[in-house]
Amino acid sequence: MTTTPEKWDVLKVLNWTKGYLAEKGVDNPRLEAEWMLCEALSLDRVGLYLNFDKPLSDAELAAYRTMVARRGKREPLQYILGTQEFMGLEFRVTPAVLIPRHDTEVLVTEAVKRATTAKSILDIGTGSGCVAISLAKQLPQAEVSSVDVSAEALEVARGNAERNGASVQFFQGSLFEPFAGRRFDMVVSNPPYIPNSELATLQAEVRGFEPMGALDGGADGLDFYRRIVSDAPGYLNPGGWLIFEVGAGQAPQVLGLLKAGGFAGETFTQTDPAGIERVVGGRL
Repeated sequence: MTTTPEKWDVLKVLNWTKGYLAEKGVDNPRLEAEWMLCEALSLDRVGLYLNFDKPLSDAELAAYRTMVARRGKREPLQYILGTQEFMGLEFRVTPAVLIPRHDTEVLVTEAVKRATTAKSILDIGTGSGCVAISLAKQLPQAEVSSVDVSAEALEVARGNAERNGASVQFFQGSLFEPFAGRRFDMVVSNPPYIPNSELATLQAEVRGFEPMGALDGGADGLDFYRRIVSDAPGYLNPGGWLIFEVGAGQAPQVLGLLKAGGFAGETFTQTDPAGIERVVGGRL
């Protein structure tokens, strides 16, 4: 992509990028090329299709070339574009936070079902704030609090709450640490749950760019579930819910932890769109 800008129209640029990204092992190279070019040209995808013969200016080509180079190194597309959609809302994402996954929407949906009378909700390990902010938008009667150990993540989350017009209280600390003397009607969490031994096998985009502290769940992936289940009864009102996202195959073990930890009254699991048991919950 070093010849004169006039030669590089939209269609030619897309075709070249598709081949380049495919060589680098990127899934859906044509679609990702389109998203990056939409960003570089400030067009939507319909606009892109209507401008296949439009030549790129030097500035557009330079901006696009920078994005393609980053993606070729397997940096996640969401970090390059700076946003990710979740529950119909747009969230800013940086390498300080995990990229919101659509699987996690199941956690929000199941929490909302059980929070019709909840006055107070806590989201542990908030990251981008996607879970807490989505809950605050759907449950205006509830006071939503969230906590993360990372100051950088909380900065992103606060910006996302503002961007989406959501009222959420943000706290820095580990798990329940900032909440001495407080009790909640519901606690939700998508904690780190990848076993140590599997971290090196993760997709290049994940292991090379997303924050390891938000992924590493200890030897068996269950460290944070044990800690949260153990401490939660001291921070929940009677009848309060504790609801988790879990990794593939972890639902039976986390369900066992909940039942042994005082959440035996009412428990459930829910599958994600791929049929994997993705959410586990219990009532105190």
